[in-house]
Amino acid sequence: MISLVRTLSLALAALAILAATPVAAPLAHAQTSEQEAPAPAEPIAVESSNDGAIEARINAIFDEISALSGVEASVSEGVVSLSGMVANQTDIDRAVSIASRFQGVVTVEQSIERDLSVDRSISPTIANLENSLRRGWEALPLVGLAVAVFLVIFILGQLLASWSALWRRLTPNPFLAEIVAQAVRFIALVVGLVTALNLIGATALMGAILGGAGVIGLAIGFAVRDTVENYIASIMLSLRQPFRANDHVLVDSHEGRVVRLTSRATILMTLDGNHLRVPNSTVFKAVILNYTRNPERRFDFELGVDAEDDPVAAMATGIAAMASLDFVLNDPKPDAIITAVGDSNIVISFMGWVDQSHTDFGKARSLAIRAAKDALETEGFTLPEPIYRLRFDGAPVAIKPGTVVTVTEGETPSQTAPPPKPKAAAPAEARTAEADVLNTRPDDHIAEKVKEERAQTGEKDLLDSGRPVE
Repeated sequence: MISLVRTLSLALAALAILAATPVAAPLAHAQTSEQEAPAPAEPIAVESSNDGAIEARINAIFDEISALSGVEASVSEGVVSLSGMVANQTDIDRAVSIASRFQGVVTVEQSIERDLSVDRSISPTIANLENSLRRGWEALPLVGLAVAVFLVIFILGQLLASWSALWRRLTPNPFLAEIVAQAVRFIALVVGLVTALNLIGATALMGAILGGAGVIGLAIGFAVRDTVENYIASIMLSLRQPFRANDHVLVDSHEGRVVRLTSRATILMTLDGNHLRVPNSTVFKAVILNYTRNPERRFDFELGVDAEDDPVAAMATGIAAMASLDFVLNDPKPDAIITAVGDSNIVISFMGWVDQSHTDFGKARSLAIRAAKDALETEGFTLPEPIYRLRFDGAPVAIKPGTVVTVTEGETPSQTAPPPKPKAAAPAEARTAEADVLNTRPDDHIAEKVKEERAQTGEKDLLDSGRPVE
C-alpha cells in the first residue's frame, strides 16, 4: 500500500511540475512573445539596397522589439554600426544577428553596452514569470482534466491488478500471478501518464522522459545483473518444476531434501539436519541428481580375492550371498564383474539393487558387503592383505608364508607358527543394538523434519504437486 501511494504521489508531482511548461505550446501559437519570435533564416530584402533604406529598416525592426528599443543602427558603405544599451548579452547577440541578415550588409560593428541596473535586469525576468503564471492559470482546467484522466486509468489498473483470483486462474503458480499483477499496475501507470501528457500537449517531453527512463533502466539492469538473472531463474524453475518437495536431490555439490522453492532460492535440508539456501540461478544452471524420482537404486562395492583363487567361483558366491538378502531386488538381479587384477589379488565389483522407498540405501550396502565377505571366507576364499616379500641373504632355512620369523644377530632365523587370532566378543551393548543394525528400513527422520518445516512456516512455495514435473 505504501509503494502504491508513493508511486501515485510521484506521478501527480510530475504532472504538476510539467503542467506550466507543456501547455504553453498550444497557447503560444495564439500569443507569441516578442522574445520568443524566431529570427528569419533568410536575408531580409529591402526595396533598395542603399545605406539609408537598410538603416531605416533595421531601426524600424528594433523599435518593434521592446528588448531592442534602446539600440540604434547607422549604416555606411554596407557597414552597420550598432549602439545603445540593452539588459543582457542575449539581446546584444540578437541585435547583431538581425542586422547581419539584411541584403547589402557587409559587416556589423556593435558598440552596444549592457545595462547593469537592477530594475532593467530584473524586469524581463519578472515579466516572463508573470506571463508563465498567467498561462499556467489559464491552463488549470486542462491540467485538472489530465490529472483526472490519469487517476481514472491508474485506479482502474490497480483494481484490475488486485483481482488475484483471475491471475491465479490464468497463471500456473502464485509467483507468476504476482508478476502479472505488477505488470498490469505498471502498464496502467504508463498509459495514464501518456494520456495525461498528450492532453496537455507534452508529447515531445514525454518522449524525452521515456528515453531517459530507458537509459536509466539499462544502467540499473547492468548494475543488478545477478539479481535479475536470479529472478528470471525463479520464474523458469516455477514453470519447469524440476523436483517435488521432500525429494532427495544433489545440486552440484549440495545434497539434501527439498524444503521449498521461493522467489529467490531453493531451500534444502541437508542430511545433517541443516538448512541450505541455494540461489535459484545456481539451481537453474546446475546438474541436478534426484534420488527420489526412481525408487530403485543400485549399490556397488569391491572385494579382493587371492590371485590363486577362481574369480568366477568368487563372483558366483558373492552374488548368491546378496540374492539371499530380503532387501536386495531379484529384478534386476545382483551382478559382479572383475574390475582389476593387482599384484596380490583380483578385485571384484559386486552390484545389487534396492527399493529406496522400503530400504535404506546405506544400510543395505553395508549389510550386502558383510554378507558377501562372510560367504567368500566361508567358502575358503582368501581376502588377502598387501604382501611384501623380504629376502634374507645367507639364511639357510626357507621361510614359509604365514609364519612368524625371529631373527637374532649372529643366530639362524627361527620359525614359529602364528598365534591363533582371538575371536572378538561383542559387548552387551553391541549385542543389544544388533537388531537395529540389521534393520534396513529407511530413516525418515529428515523427511519428517521437512514435513514439519513446511507445515509450520507460512512461506510461499513455488512447487506445485498438481503440475507435471519436468
